[in-house]
Amino acid sequence: MPAFPKAAREALADTQLRRNLAHATGTIRAKRAAVVGEVADWEELRLAGAAIKDNTLRNLDEHLLRLEKSLQDRGATVHWARDAREACEIVAGIARGHGIDEVVKVKSMATQEIGLNEALAAQGIAAWETDLAELIVQLGEDLPSHILVPAIHRNRAEIREIFRRNMAAAGRPAPEDLTDRPADLAAAARLHLREKFLRARMAVSGANFAVAETGTLVVVESEGNGRMCLTLPEVLVSVVGIEKIVPTWSDLDVFLQLLPRSSTGERMNPYTSTWAGTTPGDGPQEMHVVLLDNGRTRALADEVGRQALRCIRCSACLNVCPVYERTGGHAYGSVYPGPIGAILNPLLKGVGVDEQTDSLPYASSLCGACFEVCPVRIDIPEVLVHLRSEVVDAHRGGAPKPEAVAMRAASWVLSDARRLGLAERGLGVAGRLLGRFGRRVLPGGRRALGRLPWPGSLWSNARDLPAPPTESFRAWWRRTGGGRS
Repeated sequence: MPAFPKAAREALADTQLRRNLAHATGTIRAKRAAVVGEVADWEELRLAGAAIKDNTLRNLDEHLLRLEKSLQDRGATVHWARDAREACEIVAGIARGHGIDEVVKVKSMATQEIGLNEALAAQGIAAWETDLAELIVQLGEDLPSHILVPAIHRNRAEIREIFRRNMAAAGRPAPEDLTDRPADLAAAARLHLREKFLRARMAVSGANFAVAETGTLVVVESEGNGRMCLTLPEVLVSVVGIEKIVPTWSDLDVFLQLLPRSSTGERMNPYTSTWAGTTPGDGPQEMHVVLLDNGRTRALADEVGRQALRCIRCSACLNVCPVYERTGGHAYGSVYPGPIGAILNPLLKGVGVDEQTDSLPYASSLCGACFEVCPVRIDIPEVLVHLRSEVVDAHRGGAPKPEAVAMRAASWVLSDARRLGLAERGLGVAGRLLGRFGRRVLPGGRRALGRLPWPGSLWSNARDLPAPPTESFRAWWRRTGGGRS
């Protein structure tokens, strides 16, 4: 992916994309505001959620060991994955061990983060997304652009064409008379997926939360596809980021109040599924849990940035962000877009690794709207500024950038009175010459220069550039006798 400025510039040129995003984010914002306004102690809930997450992160090693023991006591097998490669190999190895060449999936940010679908496909194992929005993205050979609504950049007409064009190749064609009515599109997806649910022997899930006290995993969703994946297959594999832990059931209560209101603008999720271990004759008979690091311990070591690990993936920050609303998620080049992606990606990957990641902390106006809506009070603007300084530090040394050269030149001139005087006289001459070509008069009578040749055009294309003054302050002071006329 290109750096954010280039990707954003391309996205801004897509007027249909901007209309789709403005409509969708505006609708979700309004729903969220209405249900949050009903809760008198909303701010206290936010404070409680942040405190629970911070306390858990401070003792993460203890909670992870407790979760592992609780899971094992319930009959689950626990795997530890340091990075994406290890996690993908664990899941593929389980499928190969059972002779499985097809799996169904519950929507999972963690599996998208590690590129699980592509890794399984490379080993001849098909992975089918069962969430409606994820199915749209998969059939369209597209990328997700939103945490909660991955196909937010598509409208109904586009989705209808994707279904009609691509469903047949994926197993079951779309109905001939398919319309773009939401109910018809959902029905077509349901028919397409039902046979996959019934024949799949293995499912892969993520988890919104993992309760260390009882070894219970929790998934919240709105379509019921999660229930199908979590109950029908013989083998269930859950890929869970190590930051998803909550210590107790009472802690979980706080987040089940915060998450639905912040994400879908609902008072509660239509489906909240919990599972722990295996039960003979009921549900999956083999359960595996992959506890994923993949940069999370790096983020945990950052005293300012670690608060990003509080994130419960509600997407509220995306829906209020003026930058996201205009560029969409693809410009961020990651499964985690928007304000949270602008800090989470550099924290997980590390700064100074590639230009695209290093550009993300600058993908913000620092307006602060993201912090105001975050249900766990992640101060995203604070982390953005912190990461910007780290990006600068990471690129010190080597060939200096033009901006650095200009600043050094300015420092050299301004540090010596004689040099400054010579520069002022030179500017005076330039001002008398260039002022004649000013296209318009600015307040105060000075003229604004027109478009300068490159590299000056980088400034003058978007800003008024006043012509240099014809007389310096020192010359004026001498001419007027210290300001006395």
